[in-house]
Amino acid sequence: MKFGTVGASGVVVNLGVLYLCQEFLFIAIQSPDMRLNLSLAVAIFFATVNNFFWNRAWTWRDRYHHPDKHLLLHFGQYALACWVGIAVQVLLTKLFVMYLHYLIANAAAIVLASVFNFVVNNFWTFRSHKPVGEIALPIIPEPEMEQPETEQEVGNR
Repeated sequence: MKFGTVGASGVVVNLGVLYLCQEFLFIAIQSPDMRLNLSLAVAIFFATVNNFFWNRAWTWRDRYHHPDKHLLLHFGQYALACWVGIAVQVLLTKLFVMYLHYLIANAAAIVLASVFNFVVNNFWTFRSHKPVGEIALPIIPEPEMEQPETEQEVGNR
């Protein structure tokens, strides 16, 4: 539920920034394809930053974060984890925009890429880092080795 809520806020950020870029910021760009590409890049960047901070602060707040991992490195890991989802989102948006309005096309692409993003972030980016003392290692018994006979045992035979 939390991931979905954060994702929904990311959709609002993504669509809002996409709209602002398409209709105002990049309006001087004559090529519709170039304008859409730039608008998508800016929209995805802002949505990614929004989602990273909300997921870290709220969705996976209960997870122990590695204390040595710098915030920028953690964001880099998050961005890398989302890369495939972002690529899928862009490709699907470009495909859907041939048949749908660009905002509807982008919203549909976001929904489809969200499942992948959750799985990767749950099991990789925001996985729990247990302190070394809390990691349960299996207890493997040592095999019993035969002791060599002593000289006295050899002499007693």
